[in-house]
Amino acid sequence: MKTHHYIFLTTALFIVLFYNENVGLNLGILGIVYSFLTLFRTSEKNRTRTFAVLLVTSVLSSVAFAWYGDFPSFLAVVISLLLLSYRSQNRRMKILLLIPVFVVNCFTFICRFFSFDSWLPKTNTSGLWQKTLAFVLIPLVLISVFFGIYSAGSDHFASVFSDYELDLNFWQLLCITILGFFIAFNFWNYSVEKLIYKQNYILENDFTEKDKIQKPTYSFLDLDSERMSGVVSFFSLNILLLFFIVTFNYEQFYEVVKTPHQLSEETHERVGAVIMSIVMAIVVIMFYFKSNFNFDPKAGLMKILVKIWIVLNAVLVISAMLKNTEYIFSYGFTYKRLGVCAFLILSLVGLAITFIKIQIKKRNVFLFNTMIWFFYGTILACSYVNWGGIITSQNMKRSDFVINYHLNSINFSEKYLLKYAEEKHDPQLRKDVLEKVKNERSETFLSKVFYYETVQK
Repeated sequence: MKTHHYIFLTTALFIVLFYNENVGLNLGILGIVYSFLTLFRTSEKNRTRTFAVLLVTSVLSSVAFAWYGDFPSFLAVVISLLLLSYRSQNRRMKILLLIPVFVVNCFTFICRFFSFDSWLPKTNTSGLWQKTLAFVLIPLVLISVFFGIYSAGSDHFASVFSDYELDLNFWQLLCITILGFFIAFNFWNYSVEKLIYKQNYILENDFTEKDKIQKPTYSFLDLDSERMSGVVSFFSLNILLLFFIVTFNYEQFYEVVKTPHQLSEETHERVGAVIMSIVMAIVVIMFYFKSNFNFDPKAGLMKILVKIWIVLNAVLVISAMLKNTEYIFSYGFTYKRLGVCAFLILSLVGLAITFIKIQIKKRNVFLFNTMIWFFYGTILACSYVNWGGIITSQNMKRSDFVINYHLNSINFSEKYLLKYAEEKHDPQLRKDVLEKVKNERSETFLSKVFYYETVQK
């Protein structure tokens, strides 16, 4: 099939799936179709291991959305399909360029649409016009004329058509058609501008020979002074961080126990400070090890101090993680507390990648090229796992279990709430849960969220 075939086929599919429907199973079906059409369209040389992984995650994300239909799974579907499309045509380009490519294509959609020669097949326009005139326009005019004559001569004939009311929401159909075509056109016919393509080399992980030349970063500071500045700075920062770790852990684990509200505020403030500290630490390391110091034979002491600083920062993150874990055990699971764990784990990953960058002498962009895949993995984890079910199943074991919070604020907790209602002999809770499930099940087939179909009454 040609590009225009893919565009018109998926536009028609979009209209069929979404007309008079809410977003649900239909988006999952659309995602799976897009995934396999992309596989069919991708050349053998571009079917790399990364492409295969993205194909699997795209299908799984589509299934996850059909199952849950929430924002994390929607985000996973969109990102997975964009990455899949991008990799199917650009196996060597860095993923970081996906964002500018996507933005530019959205803004240039109108111009690219009217460039018909680039996406429509070249045909003999005179022959096409003759066929259109012969097969469409002339029969249409004749049918219209004789329809008017016959309608004037027979009331019953006219009533067959005048009494029929076409049940069609024209404006909804128009909007869905435009949206479906916009998505299909940009998915199958996107382009990478030369200006963006030329920037791909900037995102390479490895240094060039030019980067290995020993020279000062600034004209007002010679190389020896800059190196000594790094040694003094990282030595001082290690001492400062060591003192902060001691005070941080003392405040967290040895001070007088406070109220849950105070503890919550302080925990989030401290975690915020830890994450900001890690970000700043990585930025400082990137500043000193952006080029020649990676290959400076005299920078051994500075590298040791930096690695110590990374380890101390990791200790700080682990301390914050232990406190957050203690907070969860004391007061229960919430989305925010699980989110804090995720951010702290990503912080540890960032520190580990920074350590690897220094050890194997990679450019700063290596951090971004690698971390973006971990962020993508986090989104997939958020979409595939029923975190609401985990939160409810764990909190229902507690004596201070708050029913209304889990019923109204925690997603996909109905199975566990029904189990809790049965254990506690709570008919009102069972009634409320079943009413919520009933409302979700009342959706039409293409708008359904399959999770609610599995909740046993």
